[in-house]
Amino acid sequence: MGSRKNSVASISSRKSDAIVKRSEVFDRSDVGEKSELNGRAGEEEFYRQCRAAYLMVCKSTLEKITTRQQLCQVLQNAGRSPSRRALEQYFPVSMSALDFEDVCEVARQERPVAREELLAAFRKIDRNSDGFLTCDELRRVLTTRGERMTEKELQGVFEDADVNRDGKLDYAEFSRMVLETARQCERMALERLEADGRGRVWQLGSQAPERGISSRAGKSEASPRASPRVTPQPAMRAASRPSSSGRDRRPSVSSMVSVSAGKARGKLPEPKNLKDWKHIRSKGCFFVEEDGSLASHHYRLELTQPTSVYITVQPLDLSPEDGPRSTWFGVDTAVFILRENGDSANAKDLVSFTELCHKETFAWRGDLQKGSYLLLPFTTGCRLRKRSSTAATASRSTALITTAENGELELTRQFRTVLSDIFEIIDLDGNGLLSLEEYNLFELRTSGEECDTSAWEVCKANFDMKRNELTRQGFLDLTLMEARDQGGDPRDLWVTLEAMGYNRDLHLDEACPLVLDVFAEEVRPRLSALPVEALGWRLARAVCEATAGKGEARVLDASESVVVHVHRSESRITTVLQNKRDIKVVVRVDCSQSKNCVSSRGMDVFAVEVPPHTTVIGHHVMPMNERLDWVYNCTETLLT
Repeated sequence: MGSRKNSVASISSRKSDAIVKRSEVFDRSDVGEKSELNGRAGEEEFYRQCRAAYLMVCKSTLEKITTRQQLCQVLQNAGRSPSRRALEQYFPVSMSALDFEDVCEVARQERPVAREELLAAFRKIDRNSDGFLTCDELRRVLTTRGERMTEKELQGVFEDADVNRDGKLDYAEFSRMVLETARQCERMALERLEADGRGRVWQLGSQAPERGISSRAGKSEASPRASPRVTPQPAMRAASRPSSSGRDRRPSVSSMVSVSAGKARGKLPEPKNLKDWKHIRSKGCFFVEEDGSLASHHYRLELTQPTSVYITVQPLDLSPEDGPRSTWFGVDTAVFILRENGDSANAKDLVSFTELCHKETFAWRGDLQKGSYLLLPFTTGCRLRKRSSTAATASRSTALITTAENGELELTRQFRTVLSDIFEIIDLDGNGLLSLEEYNLFELRTSGEECDTSAWEVCKANFDMKRNELTRQGFLDLTLMEARDQGGDPRDLWVTLEAMGYNRDLHLDEACPLVLDVFAEEVRPRLSALPVEALGWRLARAVCEATAGKGEARVLDASESVVVHVHRSESRITTVLQNKRDIKVVVRVDCSQSKNCVSSRGMDVFAVEVPPHTTVIGHHVMPMNERLDWVYNCTETLLT
């Protein structure tokens, strides 16, 4: 890592000055967000319950709660029992509305009432401790203490309560009934949510087709959700419709897709006997470059005979099992599979891509012939993007080096934790050690140079090694040596950290580690990680071909020379623009009417220049908040 002058023989040269130092305070307030339910599954279940309760009152999570009564109904549907005073606090007179996220926060504060809490309250007024209360005792308490009930409310309690012949209430049984009523409200909300999910049809414009699978989608396994069929709206022309502005007369097409909240939870095409297949795994990483473009490791897959193959890709979670998941876990991932011809591959060599998904995992299953294939990881850029420059200017660097009591320089605890995570990322085969090949891929990323075999031999003699590979402790000691060689100057260390996607708060916000799994039925696959490369023209052409092949085509002009291709997968929508003309065209894309959407372009309205006889990516769109419904509403207009 960096220069190691005046110490053990140099492992590599100083980090390239071309990597400009970056800084920003990264907001990770959501990582420590309080939750009433423990664990990740509990958090998902909490939002599922809240959404079910919300949809019992509103048609969509995009709608807002506008009255206290609505808020009370939602909370009761979620198994809560808010008091009038609490409702006044959550929804004061000065407030006009609450959105879904607001209501979720209220539900966190309003814990479901436990049976022991109810019993404890009743025991305080049970004077003789016999487990019963007279109706008079209960009436006196409910009408004189705390939030006093009205006579009508009190009558409702007595009608529901199981009062015996002596006019006494078994409050243990009454508590059970109250809690069962709350649970019944929850069950009804969840059952309705599931029923709505089974009956939901993707809607596009005014059309709601019974089948939403594109006729050109191939013979791959059907998605558990129907994908929308895009129906083109006729291009607007001056001859067919009067308009008050020239822009309105330009040819355009519009489409709208309504998508229910939550990630796709379809069943992956996993073979039943997958445990008997040959398996190989490799880790890797997406990086945001200085110009905002994306790069990642690429892979070469080699098969010595035809075989069935199952491939999955997903973000690599580095968080503890009982802790919140890594902040980059929501980044979308995919892998495009290309046949490799010699030293290159082009879009015509596209085999397929990991389209089906379950939560964060994307998968593909199919048959591959004997030969060599390129596996190109892909992410849209909707959620992994360059950090804002305004926040970077206000950043202050976290300390990397400290001085021990004996005067020796040491790595800070926080820096050691980050280095341990980096080790986990660059240990591509996951064996807990760094081979020379893995270390060189790391050096190429951070310094632009490789470590030769002679320097590696010197490294073996001075740092902890096992089976000719560097251990985690050896990697930490190597970094400490660099820090001491520089007299505690952290600049070279920051070049390394920033090249790996860390900001000055030591948060990973410009990278997304990934893990790629390849299973083969007939033969043991060979998977080799290649150096980090930009997600360049080769991958862009593959995306365009896949979108044109599986999506719906919409013609922008009478001559059918400018075509908009829209493909809706289980987690995103991709638009591709095709120009068949001999001159370039400019297409304006307007998604300003979309709701809860984020575009890979980072803006709602933009123009795309398409060279002659070329197909380019317009943009990718994903939900900004997966816990809410989202609506894709986009219009493409031909400007020239």
